Amino acid sequence: MRLTKFTDVALRVLMRLAVVENEDPPTTREVAATMQVPYTHTAKVVARLQHLGLIEARRGRGGGLALTGAGRSASIGGLVRELEGPGDVVECEGSTPCPLRSACRLRGALRLAEEAFYASLDPLTVAELVTSPTGPLLIGISSSRPAD
Repeated sequence: MRLTKFTDVALRVLMRLAVVENEDPPTTREVAATMQVPYTHTAKVVARLQHLGLIEARRGRGGGLALTGAGRSASIGGLVRELEGPGDVVECEGSTPCPLRSACRLRGALRLAEEAFYASLDPLTVAELVTSPTGPLLIGISSSRPAD
């Protein structure tokens, strides 16, 4: 299974915010630059994460992005399920339906494999993703960014 770029960026944004809680809240533009992701894509991700209650975004002076308690304790498996949305690993019923779909065992096997993938991520939280060595690396990346 391959995650969409949207889910990848969302997880990286959450990880970045998890390590800056004791600093001035970064802006969407700063997070995008630090994570080397286009600003417009990051802004869409931030809007979705805010809608899910995982981050807070404040405008104006003293504003920025902050991880909520729900964001810090969010299950990675649950997040990936939510962000990826429903769908099969393979498209059996698309515009050109697979001729094997009525008697195929592969679809069920892939569904089980997908659920095993999510289940392996379920116990992991955003807070756990930023323990050492990841957290210190994220902090180092942000402090080594040149000022704009």
